[in-house]
Amino acid sequence: MSGIITKGIGGFYYVDADEHIFECRARGRFRKDHIVPMVGDWVDIEVDDRTKQGYVINIHERKNQLQRPMVANIDQVIIVFAAKKPDINISLLQKFMVYGEYVGLKIVVCINKIDLDEENETEPIKAMLRSIPYDFICTSAKHGIGISELKEKLRGNISVFAGPSGAGKSSLLNSINPGLYLKIGDLSHKTERGTHTTRHAELIKLAFGGMVVDTPGFTAFDLVDIDEAELQYLFPEFQEYLNCRFPSCRHYKEPECGVKQAVDEGNINSIRYEHYIQILCELMKNRRY
Repeated sequence: MSGIITKGIGGFYYVDADEHIFECRARGRFRKDHIVPMVGDWVDIEVDDRTKQGYVINIHERKNQLQRPMVANIDQVIIVFAAKKPDINISLLQKFMVYGEYVGLKIVVCINKIDLDEENETEPIKAMLRSIPYDFICTSAKHGIGISELKEKLRGNISVFAGPSGAGKSSLLNSINPGLYLKIGDLSHKTERGTHTTRHAELIKLAFGGMVVDTPGFTAFDLVDIDEAELQYLFPEFQEYLNCRFPSCRHYKEPECGVKQAVDEGNINSIRYEHYIQILCELMKNRRY
């Protein structure tokens, strides 16, 4: 039968197939071929009818895979940042969006704890997010704001939640699907950084349809694998303004640049462009070393 790996621990893979969870091991040939089954893999399994245990005998082709966390076949990433406590790190938010674009995921940006933004200090960030062709919602797990909208984004999809510790990812999941009872990390009053509460990647079924990856891993990463020439294509709002004088334009110091002109005319958000240049300079510096 066929199913999806929902969890992997100590060489055992837990496969959701035929409305049951089967504990399986991988056949030795996978180890020989240096293939490691991943959470999210669609697999074929053989099961002993008596013990209900089995073996993974085939892994279907993956449409994508993440290395941190190690999960495969994700439809979308829900990037969660808190409006307050901790304050939004705009640079990290930009890197999450670039990485999501790089690995080919649909991107949904969620500003949580919006009830704490009493002075509307996040408005410049919200304006920036509205200028990008990504889904963007504001939520409050505590007050139920935006929960119905987030449910609709999750319905029927396999989603991974990403964002810094303390943003309220587990609280949102508990609000979305009561009964999951995901453990919520304590927020340190000294550092305002959340503590990791999940120890391994696991796919969790949602009662209203869809699955989410519960994992601590998608909180930080490097963009070093991205080629600096490729970076411009990871900013989707740039694409209609690539009418530059030079085909190799990086939209930095070159003259007659369509992207820079679009920024000057207000067609590309200046905050986005500033962070594009910041990431570009980081990639150029890494290349030199």
